[in-house]
Amino acid sequence: MNRTAFKMKLAPGMKEEYRRRHDQLWPELRELLSESGVRDYSIFFDEETDTLFAVQKNIGDGGSQDLGSLPIVQKWWAFMADIMETHEDDSPVSVPLEELFHMD
Repeated sequence: MNRTAFKMKLAPGMKEEYRRRHDQLWPELRELLSESGVRDYSIFFDEETDTLFAVQKNIGDGGSQDLGSLPIVQKWWAFMADIMETHEDDSPVSVPLEELFHMD
């Protein structure tokens, strides 16, 4: 199992809306993530910079960042585009983070 971490940018003042949308994560998207090997997925928020920090464990070499060609993921991106920094295709601007330390 590998770990993946990345950061994204939330629009100012959108923390509660982001939380609300994720509290109601679509069942078909949750199922896709699980079937794709994504486990122990958490997203944290830095209030000072409106930065989202995501970390997940993945069975195999892939992760949520590899599912962008699937229609349900593209639909989720479009749903979230009004509250985050995105590319022209509505995919979130996501910056991979290098792991420098880990302790079990």
